[in-house]
Amino acid sequence: MNPRVLLVKYKSPHTLVLTFDNREVRVFNYNNYLTYPVYEALKDENYSKLARVFNGTVVWDDTVDFDPDTLYLESKPLVV
Repeated sequence: MNPRVLLVKYKSPHTLVLTFDNREVRVFNYNNYLTYPVYEALKDENYSKLARVFNGTVVWDDTVDFDPDTLYLESKPLVV
């Protein structure tokens, strides 16, 4: 099982900065997902800013979320 999300911060455009329960901070760009109908609402930056953590993953409402394994495996370590 991969680490789960503790904190999320939206960064423009279509990017999340995620802190995982193993204390890693990683960057997830979801631009490639915007072509899927379920993620179409995330094209709206105001909606994207509503990202929040729920049960170890990132959600926006009852219909839009990402699998926590996807968030970890497809994110990149934050380079400071």
